[in-house]
Amino acid sequence: MEEWLHVVIASIMPKGDNQSNYLTGNQTHFLEGFVMQQQHLKQQPTTFGALLKQWRDRRSFSQLELALNSQVSQRHISFLESGRAKPSQEMILQLATVLEIPFRDQNLMLSAAGFAPIHTETDLSDPEMASVCKAINFMLSQQEPYPAIVIDRYWNLLLANQGANRFLNIFIDPEKLQNLFCINGKINLMRFTFDPQGLRPFIVNWEELAGHLLQRVYREANSSIESEQSALLFDELMRYPDAAELWKTSTKSPQNDLILTTHFKRNELDLRFFSTIATLGTPYDITLQEIRVECLFPADDETEHNWSLV
Repeated sequence: MEEWLHVVIASIMPKGDNQSNYLTGNQTHFLEGFVMQQQHLKQQPTTFGALLKQWRDRRSFSQLELALNSQVSQRHISFLESGRAKPSQEMILQLATVLEIPFRDQNLMLSAAGFAPIHTETDLSDPEMASVCKAINFMLSQQEPYPAIVIDRYWNLLLANQGANRFLNIFIDPEKLQNLFCINGKINLMRFTFDPQGLRPFIVNWEELAGHLLQRVYREANSSIESEQSALLFDELMRYPDAAELWKTSTKSPQNDLILTTHFKRNELDLRFFSTIATLGTPYDITLQEIRVECLFPADDETEHNWSLV
């Protein structure tokens, strides 16, 4: 892969105890949230029947609806949930398809039923990912000169194009970015956005954007049984100034625009961007199912002109 694909993550390594530096003032609350989340996880169902019922409830399926869509009897669904019947591997995957259960959680259900997990989780740097990385490389390149990034399910930055690097450098010094926000070799974009030392001071419509982002992280934390990191991230974001209040009011403001535009301003530079998010179609790997490619586009002619001068 070309060098510019690595400029944000692969070439930035943490120095010293960056996590403690970054979480100053938040560390106690973060650890409290971690303990609470661990206690919650211990209460999560561990049998296949309990997991099946939980997913059926999440998708608002009755036993009859799940049976009809899965082409099995309602009685069999009832027996599977109660533990009176044992599922085959094929039945687990059939039910998981109907309930749209993510691969990560399908593996959990397979293990609970006594089967080996079947969905792999391959790193993007592995040779098997060469063709996929080539496609992602092409997408990032085609987005130039505008920013484009690749993130994982936890909002960690994996890859970025030159436009994204230029965008980051406008608002924060690269050394400061490394020292404050590079934790375990990764930059979490949610933390970077919410932190007063990150993007937050430069976002004009902060309240609107923050409410929207909190809703997204909350949905992601509740969209999967195996979502500990997403729950911890939401807990951490709620500790930032005004976040809890914004969360309470995020659904009350009327939305009059067709799309959410983020308004950035630093000194005389004024930028308005909206974003698109792409996922890979028909994935068979957990990593490929979870990564997202986000592209920023100018929302008006002024932004297009201003960006050309950066």
